[in-house]
Amino acid sequence: MGRSYFHLHLVSDSTGETLIAASRAAAAQYQGVASIEHVYPLVRTPAQLDRVIAEIENAPGIVLFTLVDPELSKRLQEGCEASSSPCLSVLEPILTLFKSYLGQNSTPRAGAQHMLNADYFKRIDALNFSMISDDGQSPENLELADIVLLGVSRTSKTPTSIYLANRGYKTANVPIVPRLPLPNAIDHLRRPLIVGLIASAERIVQIRQNRLLSLNADSQTDYVDRIAVAEEIAASRRLFAERSWPAIDVTRRSIEETAAAVLDLYREHRLKFIANG
Repeated sequence: MGRSYFHLHLVSDSTGETLIAASRAAAAQYQGVASIEHVYPLVRTPAQLDRVIAEIENAPGIVLFTLVDPELSKRLQEGCEASSSPCLSVLEPILTLFKSYLGQNSTPRAGAQHMLNADYFKRIDALNFSMISDDGQSPENLELADIVLLGVSRTSKTPTSIYLANRGYKTANVPIVPRLPLPNAIDHLRRPLIVGLIASAERIVQIRQNRLLSLNADSQTDYVDRIAVAEEIAASRRLFAERSWPAIDVTRRSIEETAAAVLDLYREHRLKFIANG
């Protein structure tokens, strides 16, 4: 059976990122159906909106919008009704809920959810730090990290670091490589939380084999040898136990789940760090 398509119009007075994320999350629930996206960002005048309505009339479909101007919202809804295109203000149900709980109206501000603030710059700073501290780089900066992840190759250190950085946590990651010593700085870290990542030998071998295939590299190596990999993991477990570093098994965890477990440990670590001065 052929794949079916529908038109999806996303109308925003800001960048449209909120609409894109929400619509794709919803569309992903319907297999075999694909949306043809029409994105209209920065729609803030009646003239701009009229052009959008004309596009919707030419290709009717679902219309999602985030417009804080009530007149523009009303005008769009009328246009959608004329072309029999169902439309929904994505933020309105949320704002209604906030209003009922907080007992006050919101102050309409186009694109307010994307305003640059201290949290934004904190995330950018964390991302920059994590990129220059990836895979054991810049060991002299480790004390500046919030979190340091250790693990053998292919234990999801880098993607977990980037995810945590996007949450605003400076995260470095250091590989554990057979017969190579860890950076000397590791033994003297006081501020960062150090966490070990482990996974099953089967899982790591599978990921490493796929990696070698993508690189057209020789697969006859200890890098993907089941016994050698098992010993790598056992050695990393011993290291974590000897140093009293907490370890997380990432075998069946998503990046989000691993990051959540790391942050639980980080909150405990910070409380102890503050208590000890």
